[in-house]
Parts: sequence; structure tokens; C-alpha cells
Amino acid sequence: MTKKILILSLIFLLSGIMLPACAERTVGQRGRISGLSVGAAALSLIVWPGIGQLVLDNPYDKNCTHALLGLTGVFRLWSAYDAFVDRRGGVWHNRI
Repeated sequence: MTKKILILSLIFLLSGIMLPACAERTVGQRGRISGLSVGAAALSLIVWPGIGQLVLDNPYDKNCTHALLGLTGVFRLWSAYDAFVDRRGGVWHNRI
């Protein structure tokens, strides 16, 4: 229990150091990183994938696909990245 709290604290500390510096930077064709997309990425990573896409008003199909694929642990990272850069469209028929 103590290790988990320590690791989560370290992750939040590092996120807090790195994210504000790039919060308003435009990222190519992918979208725009904003405070909303940073919050959506945190929700997708910590709570459940698909919530971040819901916050960013992505289509219903993409939200459901992220939520279902969130059952795998690895997909949380992709979903958080996808929300962070506010990426529209996707790889699998514009769902992922």
C-alpha cells in the first residue's frame, strides 16, 4: 500500500513538472494540447479509458471503443495519449 502511494505521488509530481510547460503548445495535425486535454488524459489514465474522450466530445463510437478496450491495462496509456493531444479520428475505422 505504501509503495503504491509513493509511486502515484512520484507520477503526479513528474506530471506536474512536465505538463504545464507544454499545456498550450500546438501539436501538428493531431490537435491542440490544452488544460482540458491534460485533464481528460488524467481521467483516461487514472479513472477509466473513454472518459477522457467523452470530456473532449469525441464521437460515441470512439468513447465506447476506448471504454471496452480499457479492460486491457496497456490501452490506458494509449487512451491517455489520445486525450492529451486531443486527437480526432482514429486507426480502427476512426474509433481508436
